[in-house]
Amino acid sequence: MTYAITQTCCNDATCVAVCPVNCIHPTPEERAFGSTEMLHIDPRACIDCGACADACPVDAIFPVDSLTGGQREYAEINAAYYAGDAGPPAGAEVEGPNFHVWGEPVFERSLPSDFGPLRVAVVGTGPAGMYAAQDLLLHTAAEVTLIDRLPVAGGLVRYGVAPDHPATKKVGDTFSRFHSHPRVRMHLGIEVGRDVTAEELSAHHDAVVYAVGASTDKRLGVPGEETPGCLSATAFVAWYNAHPEAVARGVDLSAERIVVVGNGNVALDVARILVADPEALAATDIAAHALDALRASRVREVVVLGRRGPEDAAYTRSELLALKHLPGVELVVDDHDPRTAAAIDAAGPGDRAGDLRGLVRVRTGTEPCGDSARRIVLRFHSEAVEILGGEDGVRSVRVTDGGGDGTADLRAGLLLRAIGYRGLPVPGLPFDEAKGTVPHEGGRIAGMPGSYVVGWIKRGPSGGIGANRTCAAETVGTLLADAVAGTLPAPTGDAKAFRRLARQRNRRVVDARGLAAIDRAERERGRAAGRPRVKLATVEELVATARSRRLLRLAR
Repeated sequence: MTYAITQTCCNDATCVAVCPVNCIHPTPEERAFGSTEMLHIDPRACIDCGACADACPVDAIFPVDSLTGGQREYAEINAAYYAGDAGPPAGAEVEGPNFHVWGEPVFERSLPSDFGPLRVAVVGTGPAGMYAAQDLLLHTAAEVTLIDRLPVAGGLVRYGVAPDHPATKKVGDTFSRFHSHPRVRMHLGIEVGRDVTAEELSAHHDAVVYAVGASTDKRLGVPGEETPGCLSATAFVAWYNAHPEAVARGVDLSAERIVVVGNGNVALDVARILVADPEALAATDIAAHALDALRASRVREVVVLGRRGPEDAAYTRSELLALKHLPGVELVVDDHDPRTAAAIDAAGPGDRAGDLRGLVRVRTGTEPCGDSARRIVLRFHSEAVEILGGEDGVRSVRVTDGGGDGTADLRAGLLLRAIGYRGLPVPGLPFDEAKGTVPHEGGRIAGMPGSYVVGWIKRGPSGGIGANRTCAAETVGTLLADAVAGTLPAPTGDAKAFRRLARQRNRRVVDARGLAAIDRAERERGRAAGRPRVKLATVEELVATARSRRLLRLAR
């Protein structure tokens, strides 16, 4: 029996580090790492030890003989990655089970024996920030100050991962063990530029690492984009994940058809949530207000627009496979353009377009499909050119049609744009407007000694959760090299002084105990509702819960 890596692979390569026979590839040292959608286990070399499954932070690794339903395809996907690798010749003598060559050990960091503890602030508690904090806490004696503008930690894991991907959310458990680490101080609800300046932050720490992500979306730039009912997927994802800044904006799901522009993983996520069985979502941590809206929803069809062909689709194979096996939902391909069918029919083994072979092909009409079945329509070689509607909302979306200069109007009550994310400037830091990132060299912010970036604000909105681990390793490596070289500016204030400053500027700061109180309260609410967790959905609720538990403890 061998193991296989499945849909929720996060690519952080924790499994690679524990494999005793080097059978998981690509490794971080290999050129293909970061360009493949997932990691793969070689079934010829796997010795069935289970070390990778134990180490995986997102429960993505299972014995092949335990795979069921759509997951069975991953046994073939893992094996196919090694199809071009001949392996050892038949009958050849092989010393031990390992026939993948180990790379030479590399020791990229060398800290002197008298290297003292650093005091490092990490701004942002999503995956990028927490991978950086984890690296510092596990490999140095650093003291880490965790800062987030929201009064709760988690970032992308809490507010960006789809609720029906609970295994992916489990990476948050890996990070949460550091929230109460004895060398960690937490200040949640503090925003750089509003409550403290970048200069003040640097004055109280040896180094500052900014992991603020890419929190806004790209625009379509077409007429009618400001029409009510034309939303960003960013806002929609925040809404169904109970982000406190999205709760006030309701989402109208009274129309039978919704158009999603873009065909990356976020586009597939929102399409899937829109047509999934609400009772299945009730077993997740989806926002209570979103669950109520989806139960009352009239949406039966979601059209996903991609301006290029199926061979160039931006989604990963694993997310597409999940749509194929979504209960009660039909996945179809719109063949309005002959290039779509041609690409699917000509696709070879492993080609992206080939994953669509066997799907029903349809022509999307002006009106949504009339039957009661729910479906997702993948429409390639088509882009939105105008949103038609008025003050009462979107009525239809004008799209390119047929591969020529023709257009078609698709009646829809909502348009979600999912064409990418973009970083925002941080007051006090340089910013590249064209790229939406902070200029840096190896993570070191240009012209600001002692200040660093990690994650999407560093490299742009590319790569999933696990990509931040190698990104953080580079940034932390640069930081430590600067510390050894003596180029970090000396702080003028200590940890206690920063704590006083933060609480003077914002009386609603949440610490690690407050965060633990929020977690307990959400889990208690979940137990009462028969769900894993019911999230607190406003800043006021989060802060009040953190403070009430603290006041209760003091009263005792």
